[in-house]
Amino acid sequence: MSLLTIDIGGTSVKYAIWDEEQLKEKNSFLTPESWEELKDKLVQIKETFEKKYELYGVAFSAPGAINHIERQIEGVSEVPYIHFFPIYDELEQAFDLPVTFENDANSAGLAEIWRGAAVDKSNVLFVVLGTGIGGAIIINGEIQHGHHLLGGEFGFMLLEGERTFSELGTAVAMARRYAKRTNQPTNTVSGEQVFKLAEKGDIIAQEEVKTFYHYLVRGLYNLAYSFDPEVLLIGGGVSNQADLIEKINEEMDALFGRLRVPPFRPAIELCAFRNDANLIGAIYNFIQKYEQIE
Repeated sequence: MSLLTIDIGGTSVKYAIWDEEQLKEKNSFLTPESWEELKDKLVQIKETFEKKYELYGVAFSAPGAINHIERQIEGVSEVPYIHFFPIYDELEQAFDLPVTFENDANSAGLAEIWRGAAVDKSNVLFVVLGTGIGGAIIINGEIQHGHHLLGGEFGFMLLEGERTFSELGTAVAMARRYAKRTNQPTNTVSGEQVFKLAEKGDIIAQEEVKTFYHYLVRGLYNLAYSFDPEVLLIGGGVSNQADLIEKINEEMDALFGRLRVPPFRPAIELCAFRNDANLIGAIYNFIQKYEQIE
């Protein structure tokens, strides 16, 4: 039997079949403008696949706060039409199959403990560095959603005065600071460009890269001592930076050199999965909820 897995994103919707312990038939389409368009497209995909595979469910990764009890997506996201209505019920009726949902960052975290960098660990923090900072809290192998379904929203943490981790500790924020200091429009400079400029000797870029690691490491330090995980996994676009972990460890060394003997040194590693993480984590979420089928 096979499982259809779908990752709803603000720009595109990815999908694949989980069959014989691997992803097959991976594909994507642009995120539609309305719920009816999206639902119709998903039903078409399901009907196409069921001619070739014996499907036993559909596993979703999606943005927003997933309320498993009310069986709906709460919060906000770049796909506003998927929120605050009985989305599980509508899709289960449309597919005639059981459906599960998990938040996209939580799905990526689940992928890591199931088949990725934390496969032998049960207490893990997964930190996603993108435009903002999100992630997942995994304790005893299970996602911790929190009372308000906002577990893992690390970007709201205050690092300096009333400025948040998301405002200070991302490559996007670094690029904005660089653009401002060099009198350029903020949307014309990327984090990748700033890293490259720093390597070429641009003094302002080097200063902003240093500031980026300064705030990133302080955020990671605070998370490590708040949750005491076995490992902190780093994901998101900046995880493609070749020397990211090396630079994080250098800044962590400098920080620890100024502190009074902290009791442990946080283990920080890169995630194993990239583009497939949400699809794989959605599968594991489904399997956890329907173990008798697996």
